[in-house]
Amino acid sequence: MAKIELYDTTLRDGMQGEGMSLSAHEKVRVAHQLDELGIDLIEAGFPSSNPKELELFELLAGETFRHAQIAAFGMTRRRDLRADEDPALQILADCFAPVCTLVGKTWSLHLEKVVKVDRQENLRMIAESIEFLVSHGKRVIYDAEHFFDGFHDDGEYALACLRAAAQAGADTITICDTNGGTLPDGIKTAVAAVAQGLAGANVRLGIHCHDDSGCAVANTLAGVSAGADHVQGTMNGYGERCGNANLVTVIPNLQLKMGHECVSADQLHHLTKTAHFFDELLNFTPNPDAPYVGRNAFAHKGGMHVAGVTADPLTFEHVDPEVVGNTRQVLISELSGKGTVHARAAEAGIELSAQAAERVLERVKDLEHEGYHFEAADGSFELLLRKETGDYEPLFRLESWRSIVEKRADGRVETEATIKVWVDGERYVATAEGNGPINALDAALRAALAEIYPDLKEIELSNFKVRILNSTKGTEAITRVLLDSTDGEREWGTIGVSANVIEASWEALVDSLEFGMQVGRFRASADEARSSS
Repeated sequence: MAKIELYDTTLRDGMQGEGMSLSAHEKVRVAHQLDELGIDLIEAGFPSSNPKELELFELLAGETFRHAQIAAFGMTRRRDLRADEDPALQILADCFAPVCTLVGKTWSLHLEKVVKVDRQENLRMIAESIEFLVSHGKRVIYDAEHFFDGFHDDGEYALACLRAAAQAGADTITICDTNGGTLPDGIKTAVAAVAQGLAGANVRLGIHCHDDSGCAVANTLAGVSAGADHVQGTMNGYGERCGNANLVTVIPNLQLKMGHECVSADQLHHLTKTAHFFDELLNFTPNPDAPYVGRNAFAHKGGMHVAGVTADPLTFEHVDPEVVGNTRQVLISELSGKGTVHARAAEAGIELSAQAAERVLERVKDLEHEGYHFEAADGSFELLLRKETGDYEPLFRLESWRSIVEKRADGRVETEATIKVWVDGERYVATAEGNGPINALDAALRAALAEIYPDLKEIELSNFKVRILNSTKGTEAITRVLLDSTDGEREWGTIGVSANVIEASWEALVDSLEFGMQVGRFRASADEARSSS
């Protein structure tokens, strides 16, 4: 199968999405991540559009990339200037980027309403702009904006625009579904017509799709099936309106499903990590349901599914999650069977009898009826398993805790918590202040246990989520609290449920600290057991 040239436009098209903002130095980091992933061409944006873009191009000029080339983006010449008089084209010609991507019109509606030129002048604008950049030694990619709308409206003129670009020396012609409204059959028909219409022109054919109809990935694959071998898109599908074709999904589909060469096996293995890097850099929460790279992409909940993947992963997984750097997840819920419980126990190195698994499953069903939800609380579930098998030692025995919140007349709010616990027959009492009752309880508990368990300081809260389970009860409603915690090496979730939000938080907090403090011992025992077997 053909080698697909990958063209990433996250730094330009992707940045047009809502909430998208990166500094010039952050964009350089993005470029290096794309280079490491194996992207062939990185579109850095308009070098002439604003000071930040100028700064970015100055920074990129001093960078070295192992594989990728930088592409500068611009438009065909203005209607009232020659190409060599157009300042934006001159900036493209003078910039360090070896590749220049020019966007031009192919749809008569835009000629009439936006550019306001006749059809022949538009053809001259396309040809003269490309000829100018080619004469300066640039590889030129022509992006035919709104091509599919133009092709539907007047196919012969739309093709004439592409022929003008090819005859002027464009190396690649990319046809764009800019409005994102075309469906896969329409994409395939149009791309096949373009491939036939440009036969003998010695140009590479590209596809650029937007996701306004939810078909950007499918349209991209349809375009490749019809003859395109240059694919444009963005990481995680970022972009204006509904976004662009998601390269994180397109790449494995092309490589694993359609047999095209895109990136190396090692680069594909880093796909999940790279996709999450982009979300973290942009302060987005990674989509847990994203194909291939989402947390739930290879998550199994139903008992039959878990039994299937335990026997043979091919029964319920379309690819090996390791190929794209993801992992299999076995989720615990009231839908789970004993096989699911055994699978989770095996992961933790716990030997669980059939009777114990049955008891755990019944306990899970009872707890979920009360409002517990163990899918995101792996730490609490593993503690439940260990309590059932007797492989559990509590950090302390609680005597009491108390939290006081005081709002004063001057507007100040002060919170204080007192903890009384017993460890090995000794009583420990600590009081601490915090910015809220949960923070004060956490501080007081750590203060009480600090001398006995100094490693508690390594455990940090990374997320805190509160959900009301029966909103019709108002402030009397049952509350579910989910905590995510980390020790710098791994992350785990814990849960608490109560009509009292502080009590629910306390329950999740204690599980978090107990799991964090004992996980090292648990894992060491599990590793030892696996190695001896």
